[in-house]
Amino acid sequence: MVNPPMRRSLLLKVFVLTTALTGVTAVIYLGVRGFAGDPGRPEQPPTFFSQFVVAGGPIVWFILLPLSFIAVYFAAEYFLTIRRRELLPDGTADSIAGTIRQFGLGQLEARLAGRGDLVSVAAAKAVSGGRGDWFRIRNLLAESLQDQAAALLRRIEWLNLIGNVSPMVGLFGTVYGMIMLFNAIVLAGGQPQPVQLADGISVALVTTFWGLLIAIPALAVHGVFQNRIEALVNDAVVAAEGIMPEIKRGLERQKLAEARRAARPSEIVREFAGKSAGTVDEGMPPR
Repeated sequence: MVNPPMRRSLLLKVFVLTTALTGVTAVIYLGVRGFAGDPGRPEQPPTFFSQFVVAGGPIVWFILLPLSFIAVYFAAEYFLTIRRRELLPDGTADSIAGTIRQFGLGQLEARLAGRGDLVSVAAAKAVSGGRGDWFRIRNLLAESLQDQAAALLRRIEWLNLIGNVSPMVGLFGTVYGMIMLFNAIVLAGGQPQPVQLADGISVALVTTFWGLLIAIPALAVHGVFQNRIEALVNDAVVAAEGIMPEIKRGLERQKLAEARRAARPSEIVREFAGKSAGTVDEGMPPR
């Protein structure tokens, strides 16, 4: 059964990807129509769409606009999943400690199976892999928190990648537009009309505009989530330290119970041996 957070994340992915695909398709269609132009239609004042989408050419339509939709998608997903309510709910440490006191360490992994917060995942992994060794459990708990922090940082690295690639794509469009500009000058014999230079200038400037427009928010959001993850992991370490004494007491109770179970068969054997010896003595004739 899919839990509610995963269901919300899946619905968000489907919605954003559908919206992005529809938007990119519409922009490419309208951009191609606007780029081709309509000679029979009178000139109209330039609109935002014609100035900042159509004039950018295929570099904007096929690369920069899809990158912008992808950046928005990742930002929306991270805002829903990388937050304190999901990764470090209030009372998590007290809940885990109560579970250990009530059910013991043997059932802790099963009791925490449906939880996805940092401390619960680390505690379940540490207890299941610790094999009753206190020092091993403590090391596994710290390693699990580190692994989860690294996984979260790798997730948001997509925003950092988009933020660094977008200006490079914009710079590529700038170089391409300048090449078109110089070609127009050569074809005009060194004395081009302004309208002949407009195409290259538009590509050069609009691609740079889109590259910066995508990069600045993407890098800013990446920095916000990076700080949030570091703060959440530090708080998770403090919470994990709070449950360590309870885990240690749980280990002591577990070892004591195992020692009692191991002692019972020997007591039964001694009791049975005593009874057998008494029976034999009772059946022997007196001398």
